[in-house]
Amino acid sequence: MARITILTLLILIVINSRAQDIGYAKSIVSRLASPELKGRGYTGNGNQLAADFITSEFKRIGLKPIGKSYDQKFNISVNTFPGEISVRLNNETLRPGIDYLVEASSPGIKGKLTITKVNRKDIDTQEKQVNLINKAGETFILIDNTLKFTEDKELNKKIDEFITFLKLSPQITCKGIIIYTKEKLTWDSSTTQSVRPVIIINKELDLSRLSDIDLDIENKFIRNYKTQNIIGTIKGSVVPDSFIVVIAHYDHLGQMGAATYFPGANDNASGVAMILNLASYYAENPPKYSMVFIALSGEELGILGAKEFTDNPLIGLDRIKFLINFDLAGTGEEGIRVVNGSVYKDKFDLLVKLNNENQLLPKVDIRGAACNSDHCYFYQKGVPCFYIYTQGGIKAYHDIYDKPETLPLTEFVDYCKLMVKFFDAISL
Repeated sequence: MARITILTLLILIVINSRAQDIGYAKSIVSRLASPELKGRGYTGNGNQLAADFITSEFKRIGLKPIGKSYDQKFNISVNTFPGEISVRLNNETLRPGIDYLVEASSPGIKGKLTITKVNRKDIDTQEKQVNLINKAGETFILIDNTLKFTEDKELNKKIDEFITFLKLSPQITCKGIIIYTKEKLTWDSSTTQSVRPVIIINKELDLSRLSDIDLDIENKFIRNYKTQNIIGTIKGSVVPDSFIVVIAHYDHLGQMGAATYFPGANDNASGVAMILNLASYYAENPPKYSMVFIALSGEELGILGAKEFTDNPLIGLDRIKFLINFDLAGTGEEGIRVVNGSVYKDKFDLLVKLNNENQLLPKVDIRGAACNSDHCYFYQKGVPCFYIYTQGGIKAYHDIYDKPETLPLTEFVDYCKLMVKFFDAISL
């Protein structure tokens, strides 16, 4: 009898270690954030390559598709930068992603253009703003934004609204905008193309010497890019017609030019690693409720994959017992924060209780409702859900520094253990 007990214990330890395997998590993050997948965006087939990899993992683990395919296909519009990106100021070539960014909605442009320089005090009244538009003509307007945070709130808002007008208005003749800043460079994605290019520069410059800018920016606006969510399931052993759902978006920002990509290790290769680890665990430990694992596309473009799934659900949304969205799962030195924690307080209290009893994460913080990731559309359709993200550690976000080699995955194993305990507890 003692031998059987020990053997059973050893088997459980092996299964548990497979499910919460830091080596497996690191391999997932490294693959998804590798140069070969080009930032999992919409140039160089990066998004599709990522989807193919996740599908192969679903199959290997033993997840079953809902219907005939793991894919839920849909179309998006996206502005991309697949080719040349070059920015030169007074014959000095700047480094993309390090010295500057091209705003995501920018059109392409090529040529050498004169610069008209202003600071925020030069555009703090309507009269000054009109004078700038007339003076600038068809030049590039450079706005020194470095003193932005010394202004009072109302003036700050008024100047920012004028800068937005400069960026977007088709009724003015300036060729483009340069925003000179000391802030961190943070990129984004866009489903639209604007009327003129915007360049954000944070390299230390002597503005008095600047007179022209030499640009070569190739863009391609795609109206109907075909992308997909990837869905796999494990049938519940007791209540197969009700679901616990785990989601994570796999897309990221892609490339800004052929030579610069945004790896997206924490955002959100780490979240995909979490759902794959959980899938591995429940493939070997059949759950009481059916488990559905969804890798969503289009999050960076406006949580479009989640919108597609909730508009055209492959399972009854009213049969989802609970859903957790994993986004930014790669640190944890300061614990986790739970969006919707105050909405579903009983579930939040359960999570805290399990964490305290098992001494897993440093802290479990509460937060209210926020439409800031893929859970949002599910929540709006009445699905009880959390969005959980890790806190502390590296600050890389939407930049070229969010890399696998610097992502610590500090609390990943204990985070995964806590989620297993939570899902098992709500299945009782």
